[in-house]
Amino acid sequence: MSRLAAAAAEDLAEGLADGADEWPEPEDLAAFPEVYLCPGECKNLQKVNKGGTIRKHKANKGDVLPCTGSGAPILTARIPRRSKAGFYKDHVTGAMLRSVTTILNQGSAHEALVFWAAKVTAETAMDNVIDMLAASRTEEGRAEFIKWLKQEPNRRKDERADVGSAVHKLVECKILGEPAPVRLLANPTLSPYLEHFNRWVDEWEIDFEASEMVVAHYEDEYAGTLDYLFRSRRLARKLRVPPDTIFPGDTKTGGTLNGQTYDGNVHGVYPEAGLQMSAYRKAPWGWLRDGERIPLPPRHDVGMILHLRPEGYNLYPARCGDDMYEVFQSIRRVAEFNTGLAKNVIGEALTLDDETVEEAA
Repeated sequence: MSRLAAAAAEDLAEGLADGADEWPEPEDLAAFPEVYLCPGECKNLQKVNKGGTIRKHKANKGDVLPCTGSGAPILTARIPRRSKAGFYKDHVTGAMLRSVTTILNQGSAHEALVFWAAKVTAETAMDNVIDMLAASRTEEGRAEFIKWLKQEPNRRKDERADVGSAVHKLVECKILGEPAPVRLLANPTLSPYLEHFNRWVDEWEIDFEASEMVVAHYEDEYAGTLDYLFRSRRLARKLRVPPDTIFPGDTKTGGTLNGQTYDGNVHGVYPEAGLQMSAYRKAPWGWLRDGERIPLPPRHDVGMILHLRPEGYNLYPARCGDDMYEVFQSIRRVAEFNTGLAKNVIGEALTLDDETVEEAA
């Protein structure tokens, strides 16, 4: 196991949980471990407060002065984590780094999602045609049914996101040697995903370098959480590259296995994945789970997308080199336009005042 993966696994083996980079929202409070070795003078296990720090407390027996606790963030409280606003805040430098996924969502068109949403809405209407006819008899019923129908694509997306998040958690636990949450292991819907993931690891002789690592590019001001970095002798032979080549990897769980979209893309695996991995590939820095910032090794310009479905898996190569990174940078400029200048492009409607009318006459 590599230094990156080993360091993460060692932390997890000691019972340390994932953390945040900033003062957490109420739902994030469980992200920090309950107790941790104090970084102050006493070096004893002490309670961690809601902000991920250890405050002043009683020191060792016989000590006259209390331990300061240092007030420094512990462990993964130092690792940047994406905020709801779409930024990673570097806890050490204070730098605000735009999230890679936020950039892609704000700057690239998602035409496939428009067609998917229309399809889902139409199917839901047909599946509930009797209720729709009944609702259409009153204005109130009509309005309520339309409101419910409009939300169906969001409900479907949330369901898929829940499955995707659960699978990613199981994969992360597998890679890092962390015991997986019992509620996920006991879910029969998720077990086929993990089975096919394990089969991929065995068949392609995968050796992981890192998993769920936050990577950052401070000059270009972005950050993101990659799925994993790995080596594979079989894959290296297939691509005719050195056996110690490090590949970026990404797991997708949506769509259908071997299916195609209307425009010829793999159903559930879209070209934007290559752009996302290109940003991760170009990021020079990564964060270990103890908060240490480390330089990242070179990564290959072809990444791998593991398409996991209950019925099996496919492995797709994806371009993520410098040409894809240039496209990512262009999309970033569009995202900046959409969230900034676009709000000031169009002025107020003009009207002819009395003076203008007189001059025209």
